[in-house]
Amino acid sequence: MELANIEKLLEKYLNAETSLQEEQILQDYFTSNNVASHLQDYSVMFSYFKQSKDETFTKTIQLKPEKNRKSWKWASVAASVVLLFSVFIGKQKYDEHVQRQQFAQIKEALQMVSSNLNRGNEALYSVSNNLNKGNNAVAQLYTYENTVNKVLNKIN
Repeated sequence: MELANIEKLLEKYLNAETSLQEEQILQDYFTSNNVASHLQDYSVMFSYFKQSKDETFTKTIQLKPEKNRKSWKWASVAASVVLLFSVFIGKQKYDEHVQRQQFAQIKEALQMVSSNLNRGNEALYSVSNNLNKGNNAVAQLYTYENTVNKVLNKIN
């Protein structure tokens, strides 16, 4: 195969764009004895790939027991329960906080009403005192009028 074609295939191979047939052409070229001197580094790589195809793995693979998967399932269930519990407790605490705020607002409103009632009571007591003074004055006028009437009756 001509050198220009091999260089193009090699470029495609390095960009991971070759087909299996093109890779086989490169494998055959680089494992032969007719490799260009500037491409000798690639012949080492392709000869390693050819050699490694024949290797097989003979050791047994130890898999982790199923027990670990079950423990992870239980851990996720426990985490879900903890999350739900914390949301429930958080909601209760939030509701208590809102109730405390509402209670404080109601208490403040009641104190305002109470202070306004106290001012109203003071005004009523003031009016009552003034009315009592007026009643006393009217009572004195009645006493004076009665005395004047008695005197006038004796004169007549």
